[in-house]
Amino acid sequence: MSKSQLIYVVDDEPAIRDILESVLSDEGYPAITCQNSEVFYDQLEKQTPDLVLLDIWLPGTDGMAILSTLRETHPDLPVIMMSGHAGIDAAVNAIKKGAVDFMEKPLQLEILLDKIAVVLSNKPPEKKKDLASDTQMEVARIINPIIPSGAIQLKDSDRPQRTLKNNVVLNGKGLLTGRNTGVILSPLDSNSGIIFQTLDETSLPAHITNIENFDQSVAKQSFSANSTVLARDNRKVRTVEHLLAALSMAGITNVLAKVDEEIPNIDGSANHFTELINEAGVQDQDGAVKDAVVLEPIQVGRKKIDEKHLYVEPFDGFEVKMRVDYASPIGEQKLTFNSEKDSFESDIAPARSFNTFENIDIAQKTGTVGSGYLDSHIIMHDGKVINTELRYPDEFVRHKILDLIGDLYLLGYPLRGRVVANMTSHGYNQALVQKLHVAMTT
Repeated sequence: MSKSQLIYVVDDEPAIRDILESVLSDEGYPAITCQNSEVFYDQLEKQTPDLVLLDIWLPGTDGMAILSTLRETHPDLPVIMMSGHAGIDAAVNAIKKGAVDFMEKPLQLEILLDKIAVVLSNKPPEKKKDLASDTQMEVARIINPIIPSGAIQLKDSDRPQRTLKNNVVLNGKGLLTGRNTGVILSPLDSNSGIIFQTLDETSLPAHITNIENFDQSVAKQSFSANSTVLARDNRKVRTVEHLLAALSMAGITNVLAKVDEEIPNIDGSANHFTELINEAGVQDQDGAVKDAVVLEPIQVGRKKIDEKHLYVEPFDGFEVKMRVDYASPIGEQKLTFNSEKDSFESDIAPARSFNTFENIDIAQKTGTVGSGYLDSHIIMHDGKVINTELRYPDEFVRHKILDLIGDLYLLGYPLRGRVVANMTSHGYNQALVQKLHVAMTT
């Protein structure tokens, strides 16, 4: 049965034009092929198609310029961009300019035909599961604020306190600001803790009470998911979670991190921080590490499979059980990380931040995040990763564990217990840490 919807194929490669014309014809789509912009514009004056398959690299006026023109002259005309030589920047730019999708060459014809069918069906997009996004001001409400008496106790461990042997420096780009930045890690004496310091020497201990808007968050029983930011005296240190996770798993209890507003980010993981700690070396110190030992369960959120929640429970050691369930290409992923049995350095640290192209685009337009996002995230669009190859099939759940480990270190002490989490964000992580802090101090 003829589908009758007209498709223009704009590509300078004769073989591509011939193949697509033949395949589209077999599927019942009338197709007109154009080898350059001049032929395309001539055809466009005669008849407006239902869809354009547009190559980026064309002689004369390239595909991106054609796309920009079409958005002005034919704003509702869907365009699928094609290229065999473009990277993430071109794909992101094409989608920003209004392309409905981006296909890499060599084309996978079955996938292309599926996309064409969806675009031309005029069906509303399928409702997708929410993706927890640290570009949004998401809040985590503490549904059950009652904390069992004596639920958390500080106890001496058999491990010595630790600091770094040497000073080390890391330079990179700020995830939120997009500016070049750096951090200097230096040794500190026993019982000093993890201290962040701005360039004007404002000190911000890495503690839950120093997160941005802490008093307001406690008063409203809600916490922002806009990454993890420390704030004091109008000074901020942003995106501390990945560094804190690396310090926590290396057993570092005392260190000074001097930074200009934002911790540098290399690729959205904690790899560079574990490498930095290895470069500096670790020095055992006098005094035992005190652990925050979980004696009674403490929970944030409701234990429902379709709702975000997490809780801690007694456990001899430290373990995180994480579940996520998001739209394709993620789906449901589960993973348990045990700090004694598993390797943080190889199993968790390399896992990168992730988000959808749409979330990042909106956040950039509203000024919530900077250009650092494009270089440091697994970016997803239309059910697939568009800018990189995954380091693990379940890299997404591994990164959620990384974030949670970093946020838990805001307690100020290593946690001895099991944390069970379902699709948590920084907001839920911080809400749990706040409850643990209250349990320790009351």
